[in-house]
Amino acid sequence: MRSLQYWTTGPGASEIREADAPTPGEGQVLIETLVSGISRGTEGLVARGQVPSEIAHLMRAPNQLGELPFPVSHGYLNVGVVLEGPDRLMGQRVFTLSGHRQHVLMDAEDCHVVPQEMPTERALLAGIAEVALNAVWEAQLTLTDRAAVVGAGLVGLCAGLLAQRAGAEVLMVEPQEERRHLCRQLGLNAVSPEDAPGDHDVTVHTSAAAAGLETALRIAGDDGSVIELSWYGTRSPEVPLGADFHARRLSIVGVQVGEVAAPKRLRRTRRERLGAALTLLDDDRFDRLITGHTALHELPQRMGSLLDESETILHVVDHPRHRRSNR
Repeated sequence: MRSLQYWTTGPGASEIREADAPTPGEGQVLIETLVSGISRGTEGLVARGQVPSEIAHLMRAPNQLGELPFPVSHGYLNVGVVLEGPDRLMGQRVFTLSGHRQHVLMDAEDCHVVPQEMPTERALLAGIAEVALNAVWEAQLTLTDRAAVVGAGLVGLCAGLLAQRAGAEVLMVEPQEERRHLCRQLGLNAVSPEDAPGDHDVTVHTSAAAAGLETALRIAGDDGSVIELSWYGTRSPEVPLGADFHARRLSIVGVQVGEVAAPKRLRRTRRERLGAALTLLDDDRFDRLITGHTALHELPQRMGSLLDESETILHVVDHPRHRRSNR
């Protein structure tokens, strides 16, 4: 059985390759992909070759093929159907941290069964909700906390929805009116950066821009922390540590997903964190984050524009299905 794979081959260059479908070994499963999702921020850095070489080994996608920077088959949002593997998983829809490949090979223990009632496309958000959940854990958000999320992109919107679910009073801070309108449709208050009030108990920054980081520090309350979820790749943004940064005893906390947030690290594994993130998607508002579809074979022609389009939140890649006579 032949299988299609999306590969990034150079800055702004990509192609579809055909290869034999992998064969599972002991404890592994073969998954036929239904849909994969484009994580615009991280995949944009990969597509442009902006992953720093000194941390390329740390920024590997969990089921990546090839090596950063190029050629590489990256990505980590994938929902498919198990074709071969343990009986308990056969025929199940599963989420895995895999990319844009028609077939993927995974350890059975790294497959997360999608709840029966959950739409397949929504389940793609598990890998992003995991990042947002880590931020909520790190911030130790609780009832009536005043939380601001700077940046209403894919990560920011997931963080806002989960912070609200934790009981916080959430304010989204976003320069684009279209995104602010979407926030309000999702039941989240939203303002422009210049209209954002200060004195928040928790500030989460997701914009990957120096201006956004400045806003996050400005609106944080005294002794507050900015939970930094942006990844800048090879860029080094200016960090505004002047003015009242020290006088107000502010801090910036890096909280991506390489490790479980410190307050939960002794109580939850990364697998448990991802499983929890998947279950937290039982909210149909997450469906509003899906902004378009592209067929796998069209991805090389469309990826550049998708990464540049500000209206893109979660773009879904539709995969072809094989029909085999012996199954």
